[in-house]
Amino acid sequence: MASQTPERQPFHHPRVRPDWLGKLTEEILDPGQPIIDPHHHLWKARPDRYLLADLVADLRTGHNVLSTVFIQCRSEYRADGPEEMKPVGETEFVAAAARECESGDYGALRACAGIVGHADCLMGDRIDAVLEAHIEAGGGRFKGIRHSGTYDPGIEPTAPPGAPPGLYRDAAFRSGFARLQRLGMTFEAWLYHPQLGDLLDLLWAFPEQKVVLNHFGGPLGVGPYEGRRAEVFAQWRAYIKELATCENLCLKLGGLAMNVNGFDFHHEPLPPSSGEMATAWRPYVETAIEAFGADRCMFESNFPVDKGMCAYPVLWNAFKRLAADCSEDEKAALFHRTAARFYSLPAVG
Repeated sequence: MASQTPERQPFHHPRVRPDWLGKLTEEILDPGQPIIDPHHHLWKARPDRYLLADLVADLRTGHNVLSTVFIQCRSEYRADGPEEMKPVGETEFVAAAARECESGDYGALRACAGIVGHADCLMGDRIDAVLEAHIEAGGGRFKGIRHSGTYDPGIEPTAPPGAPPGLYRDAAFRSGFARLQRLGMTFEAWLYHPQLGDLLDLLWAFPEQKVVLNHFGGPLGVGPYEGRRAEVFAQWRAYIKELATCENLCLKLGGLAMNVNGFDFHHEPLPPSSGEMATAWRPYVETAIEAFGADRCMFESNFPVDKGMCAYPVLWNAFKRLAADCSEDEKAALFHRTAARFYSLPAVG
C-alpha cells in the first residue's frame, strides 16, 4: 500500500550569485532613515561564507544602518564539551565580531549589538546553566534564544535538523521556556503558517514572556502549498489577527525572499526590483501592521539567507516603499524603535 504521508521535498535556500545581483542597481530611497537590522546571520562553514566584513559591505551599500542583531543559525558551535553547551560557541564567535566592529574602522556602526543564540528548551530547568554561559560569553550583548519549531510533512526544514511536530505544545519544551523570563531573556519563534496555532497556545500559557515571531510566521508557497497562495494567505491572515491579541508578541517583517515562501525571484533573468518585491509582499505587510500596529513590528533583512533572491540595498528600498504611507512616527517604529525596545538596545533615532 502506498504511503499516505506526503513526500518530503528539498527546498534549500538559493545560492548567493553576486554577478546576478549586480545586474540591477537602484538609487537609495530616504537614505537618512535610521535603521536597526534586527535579523541577520554570520557563518564560516557554509558554501557562502558570511563574516563581519561581508555584513559590513552590505550594510554600507547606502542605507543608514546603525546597529544590528545577530540571530542563531548553528554557526561555530563548540566542537567538544557537554552537548547542551555547544551552542555557546556561537555566542563567543559573534561577540568577537561585535568587539572587532567596535574597535575597528567602522565608525558609529554597532554590528551584532544584540546576540540571540540557542539553548534547548527541552532541558527544563537545566537550561539555566546554558543561558548563564551565553550571557557571560556575550559580554552584555546576549538578549535571548531561538528554538525553532519548523515542521511540515511536505517539505524539508529550512534550518536542519528541523523540529518534531508540536514542539511548542510539548510539556518538556515549556518547562525550559518558562525559565527565560527569570533571566529577562527574549524568545524568537520560528515556525510555518500551519503551526501558528501552536504559538498562540504557547503565548496564552506565558503571557508575560517577550516573544517575536520571525519571518511573518512562515506563509508557505512550495510543495503541497504551491499554487494555493490565496488559500494560504487567508489561513495566515486569520492566525495573524488572533496572534496580535497577545500583547507580549512582536512580529518581524521580512524573510519572504526565502525559497519556502514560493516567491521565485531567483529563477528570473534579472534580480527583483524594490517595486516588484513591494508589490508581491504588500498584502502581508499591510495585514501585519494593521493587526499588530507599527510599535510591535520591525523590518528585518534575514541576510545572507535572503541574499539568494535580492540585494541588500534593494531589499531595504522595498521596505521603504511599503512604509511610504506610514507616518514618521510609524516609520521610526518599523525601522528601528520596535527593535531597540524589544532587544533593549540604545536608541538610534
